[in-house]
Amino acid sequence: MIDTIKDKYFYFESGLSHKFCDDVVKLGVSLKDKQAMVRGLELNQVSKKEIKDMKKNIRDSKISWTDEKWMYREILPFINFANTETGWNFQHDWIESLQFTKYKKGQYYGFHADTIPEPYTNKGESHNGKIRKLSFSCQLSDPNDYEGGELEFAIPEVFSNEIKIHTISVKEFLPKGSIIVFPSYIWHRIKPIKKGVRYSLVSWVLGYPFK
Repeated sequence: MIDTIKDKYFYFESGLSHKFCDDVVKLGVSLKDKQAMVRGLELNQVSKKEIKDMKKNIRDSKISWTDEKWMYREILPFINFANTETGWNFQHDWIESLQFTKYKKGQYYGFHADTIPEPYTNKGESHNGKIRKLSFSCQLSDPNDYEGGELEFAIPEVFSNEIKIHTISVKEFLPKGSIIVFPSYIWHRIKPIKKGVRYSLVSWVLGYPFK
C-alpha cells in the first residue's frame, strides 16, 4: 500500500522485506551506540547537566551510524518514487550516513525539523554547499514488539493560524518494513515509548539550496 498527504509526507506500507529489516537490526545492535544529541550540542563538549536537560526536554534515544551500500540500494528507489509521485521533484544527489535508532521505554524525540540553517561547508565534496531536502524513516520493528512511539507531523493549516497534528498510527500504518518520506522542513516527533523497543533507520537526502 502507498499513501500520501500531498506536499507533506508519503509512505510505503511494508515496502521493505522482513529479511532486510532483520539484517539491518542485526547489524545495528552490533554497532557501538551513543546518546543521540541535537544540533549544536556535541556529546564530548557538554556537561552532564546539559545532557540530562536535553534528555528530559528534547530528545532521548541511542543511535549508531552505518554506510552499508546494500541498504542505500534498497531504499533509494522508494525515495525517488516519492519525490516524483508527490510532485516535489526536489533536486538531490546524496544521502547522508544512515542512522540506526533505538528507542526504549520512556525514550522519545520532541517536535523538530531536520533542515540545517546553512549549507554544509566542512564535510567534503559530497556534502559541501548542500542542504537537507528530504528525510526518511524506515520502520524496522514489528509494532507488536512495542507500544507508543508514534510518528507525528505538525502541519500548518492553510489560511489559518492553527497547527494540525497528523499521527502515523503504528498499529494501522506502520507495519514492519514501512518507509515514510517527507520534506526535511516538516516538523515532526516520535512520541514516548510505553513498552518494548522500537528500531528505525533514518537519514537525509541532500541537494543544492532551493532556487
